[in-house]
Amino acid sequence: MGLAQLQPSYTVEEYLALERAAEERSEYLDGVIYAMAGESEEHGDISVNIAGELRTQLKGQDCRARLKDTKVRSGPIPNLRNATKGLYSYPDVVVICGERQFHDSHRDVILNLTVIIEILSPATEAFDRGEKFDRYQFWNPTLSDYLLVSQDQPKIEHFIRQSNGSWNYAVYRGLASQVEIKSIQCTLKLSEVYDRIVFPPESADRISLTEASAPKRPITKRRTKR
Repeated sequence: MGLAQLQPSYTVEEYLALERAAEERSEYLDGVIYAMAGESEEHGDISVNIAGELRTQLKGQDCRARLKDTKVRSGPIPNLRNATKGLYSYPDVVVICGERQFHDSHRDVILNLTVIIEILSPATEAFDRGEKFDRYQFWNPTLSDYLLVSQDQPKIEHFIRQSNGSWNYAVYRGLASQVEIKSIQCTLKLSEVYDRIVFPPESADRISLTEASAPKRPITKRRTKR
């Protein structure tokens, strides 16, 4: 989903007040508010597919999946009324485990995320890979897994936090692949994640080749999308 800058120099308090009264969602980064553009059909289908798979597998667990209307704080507690530091975002899919922790009494900003899943789009891919992930991993200590899901090919990138604070990386390609999220005891089959998705013609050869020679272990070398 694309972002469009609205206006700089809002405090966190001002942003939250505006957001709670607004009909459209917007995100916040260090004093700047960004309007969120609409999603593509592929983005919507992939989001629902992932949430559906997680909901089924999380039954009986102390974890729950939420879609794109769950706001997340990735920044310090704004102790001062004029505080402007922090990221307030709406990940595409999140998983929350245990008792939920909230930013304030409004109970609409979550602090303790276990899994965040972002579906990449041309307008936001650089932000999802860069500044947003930096904020997520630094300010959300409960976050154990970060997944980036491509729209134009069957590909999921999985970042996993290790006990020493470092992050491992794996990439899964092809509809025959599956991603295991051990922290929540769930598995995402790419054939289910991409159900109803028709890939561009130029992806056909790449998809067929990947499925024909799919490795039994995830690739651990980082590769750039496209």
